[in-house]
Amino acid sequence: MRNLAYAARPLFNDLASSLFFAALLALGADAMTATLWAIGFGVAHVVLWKALKKPIAPLQWASLGLVLVFGTASLFFHDPRFLMAKPSIIYLIVAAVMLKPGWMLRYMPPIAAGHGERTMVVFGFVWAGLMVFSAGANLVVAVWAPEHWPLYKATFPMTSKLALFAIQYATVRAVVRRKIMAAGQPQAQAA
Repeated sequence: MRNLAYAARPLFNDLASSLFFAALLALGADAMTATLWAIGFGVAHVVLWKALKKPIAPLQWASLGLVLVFGTASLFFHDPRFLMAKPSIIYLIVAAVMLKPGWMLRYMPPIAAGHGERTMVVFGFVWAGLMVFSAGANLVVAVWAPEHWPLYKATFPMTSKLALFAIQYATVRAVVRRKIMAAGQPQAQAA
């Protein structure tokens, strides 16, 4: 779970303005006010990180650019769905990064080394697929059911990722444990 939280932190940071926008809508703010606040929050977030001399990742710059473009379009057309669609772009960018084979290997505990690499590589692609699915689902809800978007944003993204994490953890643990036991290594109790 710690690895998931560690991995999710940058994504949460990059999606903070969208999450702030969703929270405002869920709390009953009107769409245009929420859009203005989300744009301000996105700009303030980057300014704060610059002031703290923290590195700003390319995805965070891209997120700010998308907030400005989609937020401005939302204000210009008086349609918050533009800003609601922004996470879909972020999800697709993250999915593209996740298509690199082996990106998950750094999350394996030392005891699993030599036993679960292939399974972890496969799950890396499964995660990329989930991100593509999340992008599509977000876009569908944003365009055709915007009144349900705050509820969707508050439930599906986190729930789907926690569910996949649980499936991955159980699967990788079983595979590694089975391979360690088959090799007759005593560490099987710790796996």
